[in-house]
Amino acid sequence: MTDSKYFTTTKKGEIFELKAELNSDKKEKKKEAVKKVIASMTVGKDVSALFPDVVNCMQTDNLELKKLVYLYLMNYAKSQPDMAIMAVNTFVKDCEDPNPLIRALAVRTMGCIRVDKITEYLCEPLRKCLKDEDPYVRKTAAVCVAKLHDINAQLVEDQGFLDTLKDLISDSNPMVVANAVAALSEIAESHPNSHLLDLNPQTINKLLTALNECTEWGQIFILDCLANYTPRDDRESQSICERVTPRLSHANSAVVLSAVKVLMKFMEMLPKDLDYYGTLLKKLAPPLVTLLSAEPELQYVALRNINLIVQRRPEILKHEMKVFFVKYNDPIYVKLEKLDIMIRLASQANIAQVLAELKEYATEVDVDFVRKAVRAIGRCAIKVEQSAERCVSTLLDLIQTKVNYVVQEAIVVIKDIFRKYPNKYESVIATLCENLDSLDEPEARAAMIWIVGEYAERIDNADELLESFLEGFHDESTQVQLQLLTAIVKLFLKKPTETQELVQQVLSLATQDSDNPDLRDRGYIYWRLLSTDPVAAKEVVLAEKPLISEETDLIEPTLLEELICHIGTLASVYHKPPSAFVEGSRGVQHKRLPANAGSGESVESPDPGSAAGVTEAPPAVIPSQGDLLGDLLNLDLTPTTTTGPPPPTTSGMQMGAMDLLGGGLDSLMGDESEPLGGDIGGNPAMGAAFGAAPATMPASFNAPVSGGLDDLFDLGGGVGMPMGALNPPKAVWLPAMKAKGLEISGVFVRRAGVIQMEMTLTNKAMSVMTDFAIQFNRNSFGLAPAGPLQILTPLSPNQSIEAALPLSTVGPVMKMEPLNNLQVAVKNNIDVFYFSCQYPISMLFVEDGKMERQVFLATWKDIPNENESQFQIKDCHLNSDAASNKLQSSNIFTIAKRTVEGQDMLYQSMKLTNGIWVLAELRVQAGNPNYTISLKCRAPEVSQCVFQNYEAVLKN
Repeated sequence: MTDSKYFTTTKKGEIFELKAELNSDKKEKKKEAVKKVIASMTVGKDVSALFPDVVNCMQTDNLELKKLVYLYLMNYAKSQPDMAIMAVNTFVKDCEDPNPLIRALAVRTMGCIRVDKITEYLCEPLRKCLKDEDPYVRKTAAVCVAKLHDINAQLVEDQGFLDTLKDLISDSNPMVVANAVAALSEIAESHPNSHLLDLNPQTINKLLTALNECTEWGQIFILDCLANYTPRDDRESQSICERVTPRLSHANSAVVLSAVKVLMKFMEMLPKDLDYYGTLLKKLAPPLVTLLSAEPELQYVALRNINLIVQRRPEILKHEMKVFFVKYNDPIYVKLEKLDIMIRLASQANIAQVLAELKEYATEVDVDFVRKAVRAIGRCAIKVEQSAERCVSTLLDLIQTKVNYVVQEAIVVIKDIFRKYPNKYESVIATLCENLDSLDEPEARAAMIWIVGEYAERIDNADELLESFLEGFHDESTQVQLQLLTAIVKLFLKKPTETQELVQQVLSLATQDSDNPDLRDRGYIYWRLLSTDPVAAKEVVLAEKPLISEETDLIEPTLLEELICHIGTLASVYHKPPSAFVEGSRGVQHKRLPANAGSGESVESPDPGSAAGVTEAPPAVIPSQGDLLGDLLNLDLTPTTTTGPPPPTTSGMQMGAMDLLGGGLDSLMGDESEPLGGDIGGNPAMGAAFGAAPATMPASFNAPVSGGLDDLFDLGGGVGMPMGALNPPKAVWLPAMKAKGLEISGVFVRRAGVIQMEMTLTNKAMSVMTDFAIQFNRNSFGLAPAGPLQILTPLSPNQSIEAALPLSTVGPVMKMEPLNNLQVAVKNNIDVFYFSCQYPISMLFVEDGKMERQVFLATWKDIPNENESQFQIKDCHLNSDAASNKLQSSNIFTIAKRTVEGQDMLYQSMKLTNGIWVLAELRVQAGNPNYTISLKCRAPEVSQCVFQNYEAVLKN
């Protein structure tokens, strides 16, 4: 009899009977009782009262019974933590059992019991199992470390388990290697800054060796780990690709997709003219095609991944169009996905067979599929110009079928074809007008109205056609109403004498009888244009329209890069980055494809001499950029309610009701114990909730900044700009036309160690502006307002006001592109406005950036050569001393100067606010206006900005 009998009983008083059976002397009776307990537990009955009795059954040699007891223990240990301690001795004993299956079972169960009280007792047994002679025990123990780390990370680190786990990567058994990689990857994902999995060529070699002998899931772990590695050059990249390629013929589709992910990533580094590159492209097609012969659900996952691959590298599948032809028994979700990929692969070579297929699909019975097929014909016409005529005739054939939804879709796509190829296919308009009465969908009606309005001069009865739509104006959707309004205005501008009454009627309906603000606004604009300046109206309404682009539904390139790095995961099915759907995404890292082949050569370095090996602490790396305006768009910038100095500094970040910038600082800014400066400029009350401005801020910044000659000659007692410092003019950051009349121009300056954003706010609107507040998005160097934006008087129309906003560098950090980009939100009583500006990186050079000579030499030697960048500064006519003085005013300090064969070599250092040092060697040759500069830095991404700053200062 099967074990199903244990699930059929519903007796009362069962707990007492089970208790007696569990304490029986007969082994068989005990086993039966535990099975009954597990059955009750599985169907949801509470059998926690039997905990001590079940735990007593652990002392047995019977493996089946032991497994059942451990299963019970895992389920109830959390609700009975005090009782669970009773089981510790058995775990310790089982971890030393001669049977490796029992040792592994014990260590697996230990990892699943998530009770803090007993974790420290389990460290010793786990340590022994990690070094066990049997690989099955070691591989189980490796996974247990990851589980224990999730419960108590500090304990795992203190006990040295992470180092043991790293050692297991060199294990002789491939499954142990795979589980060690899986455990380390899991831990590294939840602690992105831990650098646990520091991959190097030696480690990669070990992983690739283990790859051939692992189980399929072990192979997936190793391949996913390989995908996170960035090869040093194209040779290493090719070598890895060659060793991963055999995985493409694996029977498990997950292994195939993981291998495709690795190859797609490493192909980025291969030169396209390499023979191997072409070979690899050919090898990638067959495994992807094979995935399409699986069951529908797997096909769908494969198709979603192929959709990404085709957008990145269409050449892989350009000859495989036929496998994407739809089968009659495909589910609708597979059909729609195949259709999408067919359009992406459509080209002049295969367009004939694609169109024949699409025409066939348009006669199917599935309405959604037919609609998409008709739309696909239009997309083909727009994508492949040579096929446009054939596509239009195909669409006309479909219109002749008089099938309502086919006709409507055809009209929508013909509108797009007219937009792409003006004055080419307008002869079909008569056929379209015949089907006017059958249109009942808003999109189709709007498309037809657009066609009639756009080509009114070619349609004799255009006024009658539009008038027929006007009869039920209020019953139409907004989309149709707006299109009808524009079409009738176009018609009036083309035939003014015949349609005056019609245009008055539609303007009256839109402005007086409608409660839709969009429609009313457009109506009033047309009314004002037509009544004041008909010539301008003609130029605006009948302006030449830009041609529409080929592919409107392509995924944005940076998102596509990230999704390619997530092939074979949920992100590649949703076509969304993991941060969009993983809760608590602190562990979600944004991934990018590696840069293309061709890295810069290292340049000559100064002789380090006999300096002592002084090494500085490596600066924190700037985190990668996430959603660009995501944080700015959901800001809650409340207006200034009080006018006074910023509140005093609080001792730490008070987590209030709102966290405007989504999360505090990472450990990136050096000393975490420092209080956070308030990054809210606008409401002091909000500043207080988040830790306000640093106490070191000069008091003079709290006063409003006066304009005029006082500031110009620095008579107000402020600190002047150093002689020779770069002082660029103000640039317009926010034009009035984009901000409802508010214009903001400004410049960044650094005075006496304080960074300021000096702005001129001009009101070019007709109403008074008040309640100004400012907010920054996360940025590369943590720039944030150090206090509120002090504008104490209302800004009247046509008036300008000067404002100086002191900035701190302790705000949230996120890598921007370019590095010195700053995204700003400014709010007033009218609206919130957004703009981007770029600050000169010299604003971030601190006054104590002069290195000791010996430290400079040791540091230059210590920074790897691949972090060195070389640039040319052209048309500069300063001698080395003048250049040195000029640069010092921007906190670029000369450490030493030496002359070699008539060439002056200046060795310089500068330090950024986040602790990153940049070292420079500037070569100046008398009589040569071109300087050469070599920059070395532990964060090489800043070198380009530093070079631009050198150029700006020396040429200023």
